[in-house]
Amino acid sequence: MVDLLATFAITTQVVLMVLITSIQVLAVITVILIHAVVVLTVALASVRILATLIITLLGVVVVILALVIVAVISEVAASAVAAVPVAVASEAAVVTLVAAASEEEDKLIITISIKIMNNLKHIFFASMLMASMTAAAQETYQDAKLAAPQLTGTARYVGMGGAMEALGADISTISSNPAGIGLFRKSQITLTAGVIAQTDAENYTEYNDARITFNGKKSHPTFDQVGIVWSPKNKGTNWLNLAFNYHKSADFGQILNAAGALKNVSLNKITAAKNFKEYAGWTSQDANLGGYKDNSGNYQPGLFTVPTDGGLAYAEADKYLFGQYQHGYIGTYDFNISGSLNNQVWLGLTVGLHDVHYNSNSLYSEDFVDGNIMDSFEQLKITGTGFDVKAGVIFRPVKDSPFRIGAYFNSPIFYDLTVSGDNDITISGNNDPATYEEKDGSQQPCYVKGSRGQSIDYDFRLNTPWKVGASLGHTIGNYLALGATYEYAWYDHMDNRVKDGGYYDSYWGDYYESSSSDEAMNHDTQLNLQGVSTLKLGAEIKPVDMLSIRLGYNYVSPMYKDNALRDQTFDSNGVYIASSADYTNWKATNRFTLGVGFNYQNLAIDVAYQYSSQKGDFYPFESFTDMGCSVNATKVDNKRHQLLMTVGYRF
Repeated sequence: MVDLLATFAITTQVVLMVLITSIQVLAVITVILIHAVVVLTVALASVRILATLIITLLGVVVVILALVIVAVISEVAASAVAAVPVAVASEAAVVTLVAAASEEEDKLIITISIKIMNNLKHIFFASMLMASMTAAAQETYQDAKLAAPQLTGTARYVGMGGAMEALGADISTISSNPAGIGLFRKSQITLTAGVIAQTDAENYTEYNDARITFNGKKSHPTFDQVGIVWSPKNKGTNWLNLAFNYHKSADFGQILNAAGALKNVSLNKITAAKNFKEYAGWTSQDANLGGYKDNSGNYQPGLFTVPTDGGLAYAEADKYLFGQYQHGYIGTYDFNISGSLNNQVWLGLTVGLHDVHYNSNSLYSEDFVDGNIMDSFEQLKITGTGFDVKAGVIFRPVKDSPFRIGAYFNSPIFYDLTVSGDNDITISGNNDPATYEEKDGSQQPCYVKGSRGQSIDYDFRLNTPWKVGASLGHTIGNYLALGATYEYAWYDHMDNRVKDGGYYDSYWGDYYESSSSDEAMNHDTQLNLQGVSTLKLGAEIKPVDMLSIRLGYNYVSPMYKDNALRDQTFDSNGVYIASSADYTNWKATNRFTLGVGFNYQNLAIDVAYQYSSQKGDFYPFESFTDMGCSVNATKVDNKRHQLLMTVGYRF
């Protein structure tokens, strides 16, 4: 059996080295972890069968990691990935490995495990399979909402500001530094829930004598986390832990209000300016306002008149009001394998699956100078799935020292997403519409009163940025723990992708859609976003054995550049189908946390409070200098309060 395990481990290593020779460091980490498993298997004969499954799981994880890296390197990700599982687990491989097994239960386990690997490509691609639709991408501004980092996890992790990537032994490190799971000395089950609130938010917006109202929740309960860590009871200097954790990696709950004066500008004047300059960036808003040809070449009429010279009539406004309620979440399912080498080095690997549920309801209103009102309603939903891989290490520079250093990297999340939404524009009032002068000198109304609606429904893919991190952890006796983490992510290099075809896999009988980078949108991302630094600091004090007091600070640098804007004038499908024009240039995020923990025998109860503050500059639409269409920013903020409680049981 040991020979079989060694053979399988070596085979896995070879596959990994062939596919990802460019990342030799990661390969070395994986090799070490595999050999640690083999050592454990020899030492613990009683868990031989379990170790077989663990080795198989590690092989699966390594293959997934290899596939991810190949997908990143290749411009045709799907084609590169699809060929790998065939070589990894062919029918001949199954026969060979089963024949080498010495016992019946081993044969059964290996057969089942390799069949799982053979079908891995079906699971791997499940998040990518969509019905064939018109190729489309998403905008930079919406992408940033899905990728923005949040502080989530157990109450202990949050209470320490998330600064536990070197301290470990908290299940929330499974999503940042997976090696932290290797520091568990006992098995544990944890469950976390809480509430999030915007106490100073309002469900209305007013400016001078104008007012709008909309539906939105100031607070909502949350189910934040549930997970389990399995750690063998009989440990030597080397051991292996397994873990699974579900948590909300993002909570989108937010009410956003803004209002301000407008001078010589309006949303439809922006549309007219783009039309006049013959820019390609026509949106659903534009279609509702002025009319355009859709992707099928069919003309879509709008509320505003198209003069005989081909331009677009417009009416100016003197004020705007905006209200938006965002809600939903991203659920993350993490599977982890980690271990200890001589109680001095800890290695970990996590494969994550992500489930996106984003919703927003927006109302934008303008008061025209002619006395009439334009209201724009938008309902937007983004759903889909994604996957990523995370790897990390923790080590003691000096054996038996309480000081630890951690390092980790997180791959992009490879999202396959669908956007659906409805946009409706209504112009109403008791006054005659503003007019413009036609070529014949006659005065014609700029618009007609009424409503016009558009619906969008399209698929796109998004690869979030790579992340790397380094951390320090130190304990003093049993009464003080200190942690610090620095993390960097390349948000200006997010990859927005359009679906551009597919291919048929004759071996498996499946059809896979392929994608390519949206170069125009990615260029826009580089112009407006930047790399983001995250600093985490935390401390845990134990005045007595049963009581813990925690403090934390979490800082996230701005994702948007100072001069960032939502440009809707460049040639991209994401611009064509966008149904809103507003954007907020969000600044840095500051989070302050505190918590308390109570331990009694095998039971642990932790409570944490998090206060998050972020300021931003809101724009109802882009500043467009042509035709004098500039707009000033309105100062907004996003202040959130979160209360969490975690119940854990060790066994």
